[in-house]
Amino acid sequence: MLRLAEPAEPSLTTDAIVVPTGGPGRIPRGLQMIDEGRAKRMLVTGVATGLRKADLIAANGHERAIACCVDLGREAVDTRSNAEETARWMREHGYKSVRLVTSDWHMARARMELGAALDGDVTIHRDGVRAEQPLGRLVNEYNKLILRRIALWAGIDGI
Repeated sequence: MLRLAEPAEPSLTTDAIVVPTGGPGRIPRGLQMIDEGRAKRMLVTGVATGLRKADLIAANGHERAIACCVDLGREAVDTRSNAEETARWMREHGYKSVRLVTSDWHMARARMELGAALDGDVTIHRDGVRAEQPLGRLVNEYNKLILRRIALWAGIDGI
């Protein structure tokens, strides 16, 4: 049975936070955790080419947190490349634990892709942001999850 991800324990502390772009509430949740000292740095992965930290500050506030502790990843275009970009960033910094902040309906696939991309000694903590989605979108996401799970199991990289 597939369940939607719940928010992480508020007191949870990790080395890093990763926030894939694409849904409301994700970036504010990650910034809140940085402000509370729950991680050293945060990666926003899948950022549009022209977006600057100043744009993030204008949209979200949290000027101090963004200026000191937020990195913008511009290489990712989908869930799999979000995971690959995050894995490279985690290795560069030597981080061993990460809080994955994404929409509750997207968490299962994002977590699976990140787990496949990361080294085995990294702990991933789920932090689901509640998001209402139409049934068709949920069914589509579930189908993507199953297809990728089969591809990973079979060692097929192109799916």
